[in-house]
Amino acid sequence: MTRKPAVLITGANGEIGHGLITALAAEAVQPIVTIDLTPLDPSLTRLVAREFTGSILDKGLLERLISEFEVDRVFHLAALLSTRGEFSPKLAHQVNVEGTLQLLEFAQRQGESHGRPVVFVYPSSIAAYGLPDLETRARAGAVAEDDFNQPTTMYGCNKLYCEQLGRYYARFYKQLAAERAAGRVDFRCLRFPGLISAVTMPAGGTSDYAPEMIHAAAKGEPYACFVRPDTRIPFMAMPDGIEALRTVAAAPRERLTRTAYNVRAFNPSAEEMRAIVLEAFPGAALAFQVDEKRQGIVDSWPADVNDAAARRDWGFAPRFDLETAFTGYLIPTIRDRYRRS
Repeated sequence: MTRKPAVLITGANGEIGHGLITALAAEAVQPIVTIDLTPLDPSLTRLVAREFTGSILDKGLLERLISEFEVDRVFHLAALLSTRGEFSPKLAHQVNVEGTLQLLEFAQRQGESHGRPVVFVYPSSIAAYGLPDLETRARAGAVAEDDFNQPTTMYGCNKLYCEQLGRYYARFYKQLAAERAAGRVDFRCLRFPGLISAVTMPAGGTSDYAPEMIHAAAKGEPYACFVRPDTRIPFMAMPDGIEALRTVAAAPRERLTRTAYNVRAFNPSAEEMRAIVLEAFPGAALAFQVDEKRQGIVDSWPADVNDAAARRDWGFAPRFDLETAFTGYLIPTIRDRYRRS
């Protein structure tokens, strides 16, 4: 049986997956195959060629994929996010590390079988950083990729290790073998800031105080932000995140000087975001009630990151700044969502 060409998306029913499926389907370049623990949203089902409901830890499922499809692009989105990972660190390791290792092996075997490098796109996180204190954080400014890589959460540890696993598969895989085995996996990682989507609900990330504010205000519900008003980290609107994934996947391999890249769009304080939301929803009850443990995690992340390498190597250029992200995308879309419900 001839295997069918395809692009694979894991964790396809999550926040990033929704937008990525829609964008790749519009390209109509390759059929899309997805894996997720839960069935796809019905609006997405018609856009994919095959949907697998199951775990990335299921070796039998991956064997079926190898036998049926010739995959030359993988978008590995499946992950257990930061907050849940702190409650279930062993499970986070299984999903985030062992699952990624299985997908890298899957990509290696695909590359060996069809003779072309498999582009493996991996979303990492600002959680891969770990700054020791607020004084260091203030002095650091916009942090580059290779600085302060001492994460304090299981999620951050998982992401940083998987960045290195991907680099190993791309450049050093089985380096003592008689014949060169590396290069079958073309690993490309984006170290994302907080991603804010107007389409899907926040899913437990430590940076989710931003979208949670808007959703609560649009529903007319009170909300207590769990970080200090002066808390500042980088963010990006989800459409720019999706476009960054597509752009780095399509970039000529010879132009890439790194396997992992910072990306960012804006870095407002929590109070600045609250003010924008209150301007749109004047009656909203948005307060601050600091959760010291979650605040400690956010304080270990940079106030901003340096994305010069991404801009130079593959033309990263986000469309949304703070004002247009909130007033042109997030607030009107979320407001309309609750008007219709």
